[in-house]
Amino acid sequence: MTAPRRPVAMLVHSYYEEDPRVRRQAETLVAAGRPVDVFSLRRPGDAPEGTLEGVRVTRLDVQRHQGSPIATYLAEYTAFLVRAGFALARAHRRRRYALVQVHTPPDFLAFAALPLRLVGIPLLLDLHEATPEFFRSRWPRASNPLTIGGLTVVERLSTAIADRVLSVNQARHERLLALGIPARKLGVVRNGPVLARFDPDAHPRRAFMADGTLRLAYAGALTPLYGLVDVVDAIAILSGQRPDLAVELHLYGRGDSEDELRRRAAERAIADRVVLHGRIPLDKVAASLAACDIALSPIRRNRFSEISLSTKVFEGAIMEKPVVAADLPAARAEFDADMLAWYAPDDVADLARAILRVVDDPAWRDAVAGRAAARARELAWDGEAPRYVAFVEELARDRVSS
Repeated sequence: MTAPRRPVAMLVHSYYEEDPRVRRQAETLVAAGRPVDVFSLRRPGDAPEGTLEGVRVTRLDVQRHQGSPIATYLAEYTAFLVRAGFALARAHRRRRYALVQVHTPPDFLAFAALPLRLVGIPLLLDLHEATPEFFRSRWPRASNPLTIGGLTVVERLSTAIADRVLSVNQARHERLLALGIPARKLGVVRNGPVLARFDPDAHPRRAFMADGTLRLAYAGALTPLYGLVDVVDAIAILSGQRPDLAVELHLYGRGDSEDELRRRAAERAIADRVVLHGRIPLDKVAASLAACDIALSPIRRNRFSEISLSTKVFEGAIMEKPVVAADLPAARAEFDADMLAWYAPDDVADLARAILRVVDDPAWRDAVAGRAAARARELAWDGEAPRYVAFVEELARDRVSS
């Protein structure tokens, strides 16, 4: 008789229910017969423990403080590091983990797994971000040689103690190679969505501008990085150029740009055209896109965004919507010129132009949406899942003696 496979532990400094990459991976392992225990943040009102789609979730009593000063983030990260380390060590005595996977940021969360690493439990490090580059984009005024150097050292130490290190795309992978991390330690697992969750046939199909209104949709974090103020400004331009064109912007998410977006919409006299819905469950994102005419994937140009590819491109394309996207290298590496409505990042006038092209050229609009949908299905999680499971099974140790 084959012995049952021992569980994988995952540490993630986020609310598990809201983290699509972690949920995809955890649910994939459970479906493959590998139990998974996740240690995550705890939202107010959530139970400390529970099960979601077969995944055991332990929610530690730490919350996010989005938009807070750096010192608050550091205190939050440190509190989670300590709590996660203790919770993991206690649970291992009973659960006997085969592998620990740490999702970053912060990179130093890897050290919460160090006690288990020292007794032979493998560590898989999943780098959701390139932290030094992300810090530059998020806090440019605090970015100096000392802080960036410190973050780079932490990144190197974290990757050094890991058995394997995952990146989300080829550009991030090449960055790690350039840092001197051996290729044998590295792997790429893309961030494409699960096809079953993003099925255009599961939702009513909206004909383009069926009610005479152009509905633009964005689902994600409302932070300065994504340049949503530029989207508001582009709508103001459209209102001036085409007063007969009714436009609505629907924002699904939360973040520290919310107040600024409301102010800018009021200043541009389009407050009635900008709707902030707040954060919605992951399972509702597909429906929100199905109800729109154009999916948006905006982002500002900087060193971080040039090696980043937003999942918003995949999600909008799979839902067979024309996608207006910032023209940056990581996106171009996966989608050809004739698949998306590209615009020059940080160029509001070009963003407005890209939106109008989608409106005014129906044949082109349908063609690019069809090509993008086919490409996005190729890059979906369903194709990446076997690669991810192979990484885990290569490392996992099912010996009871560990």
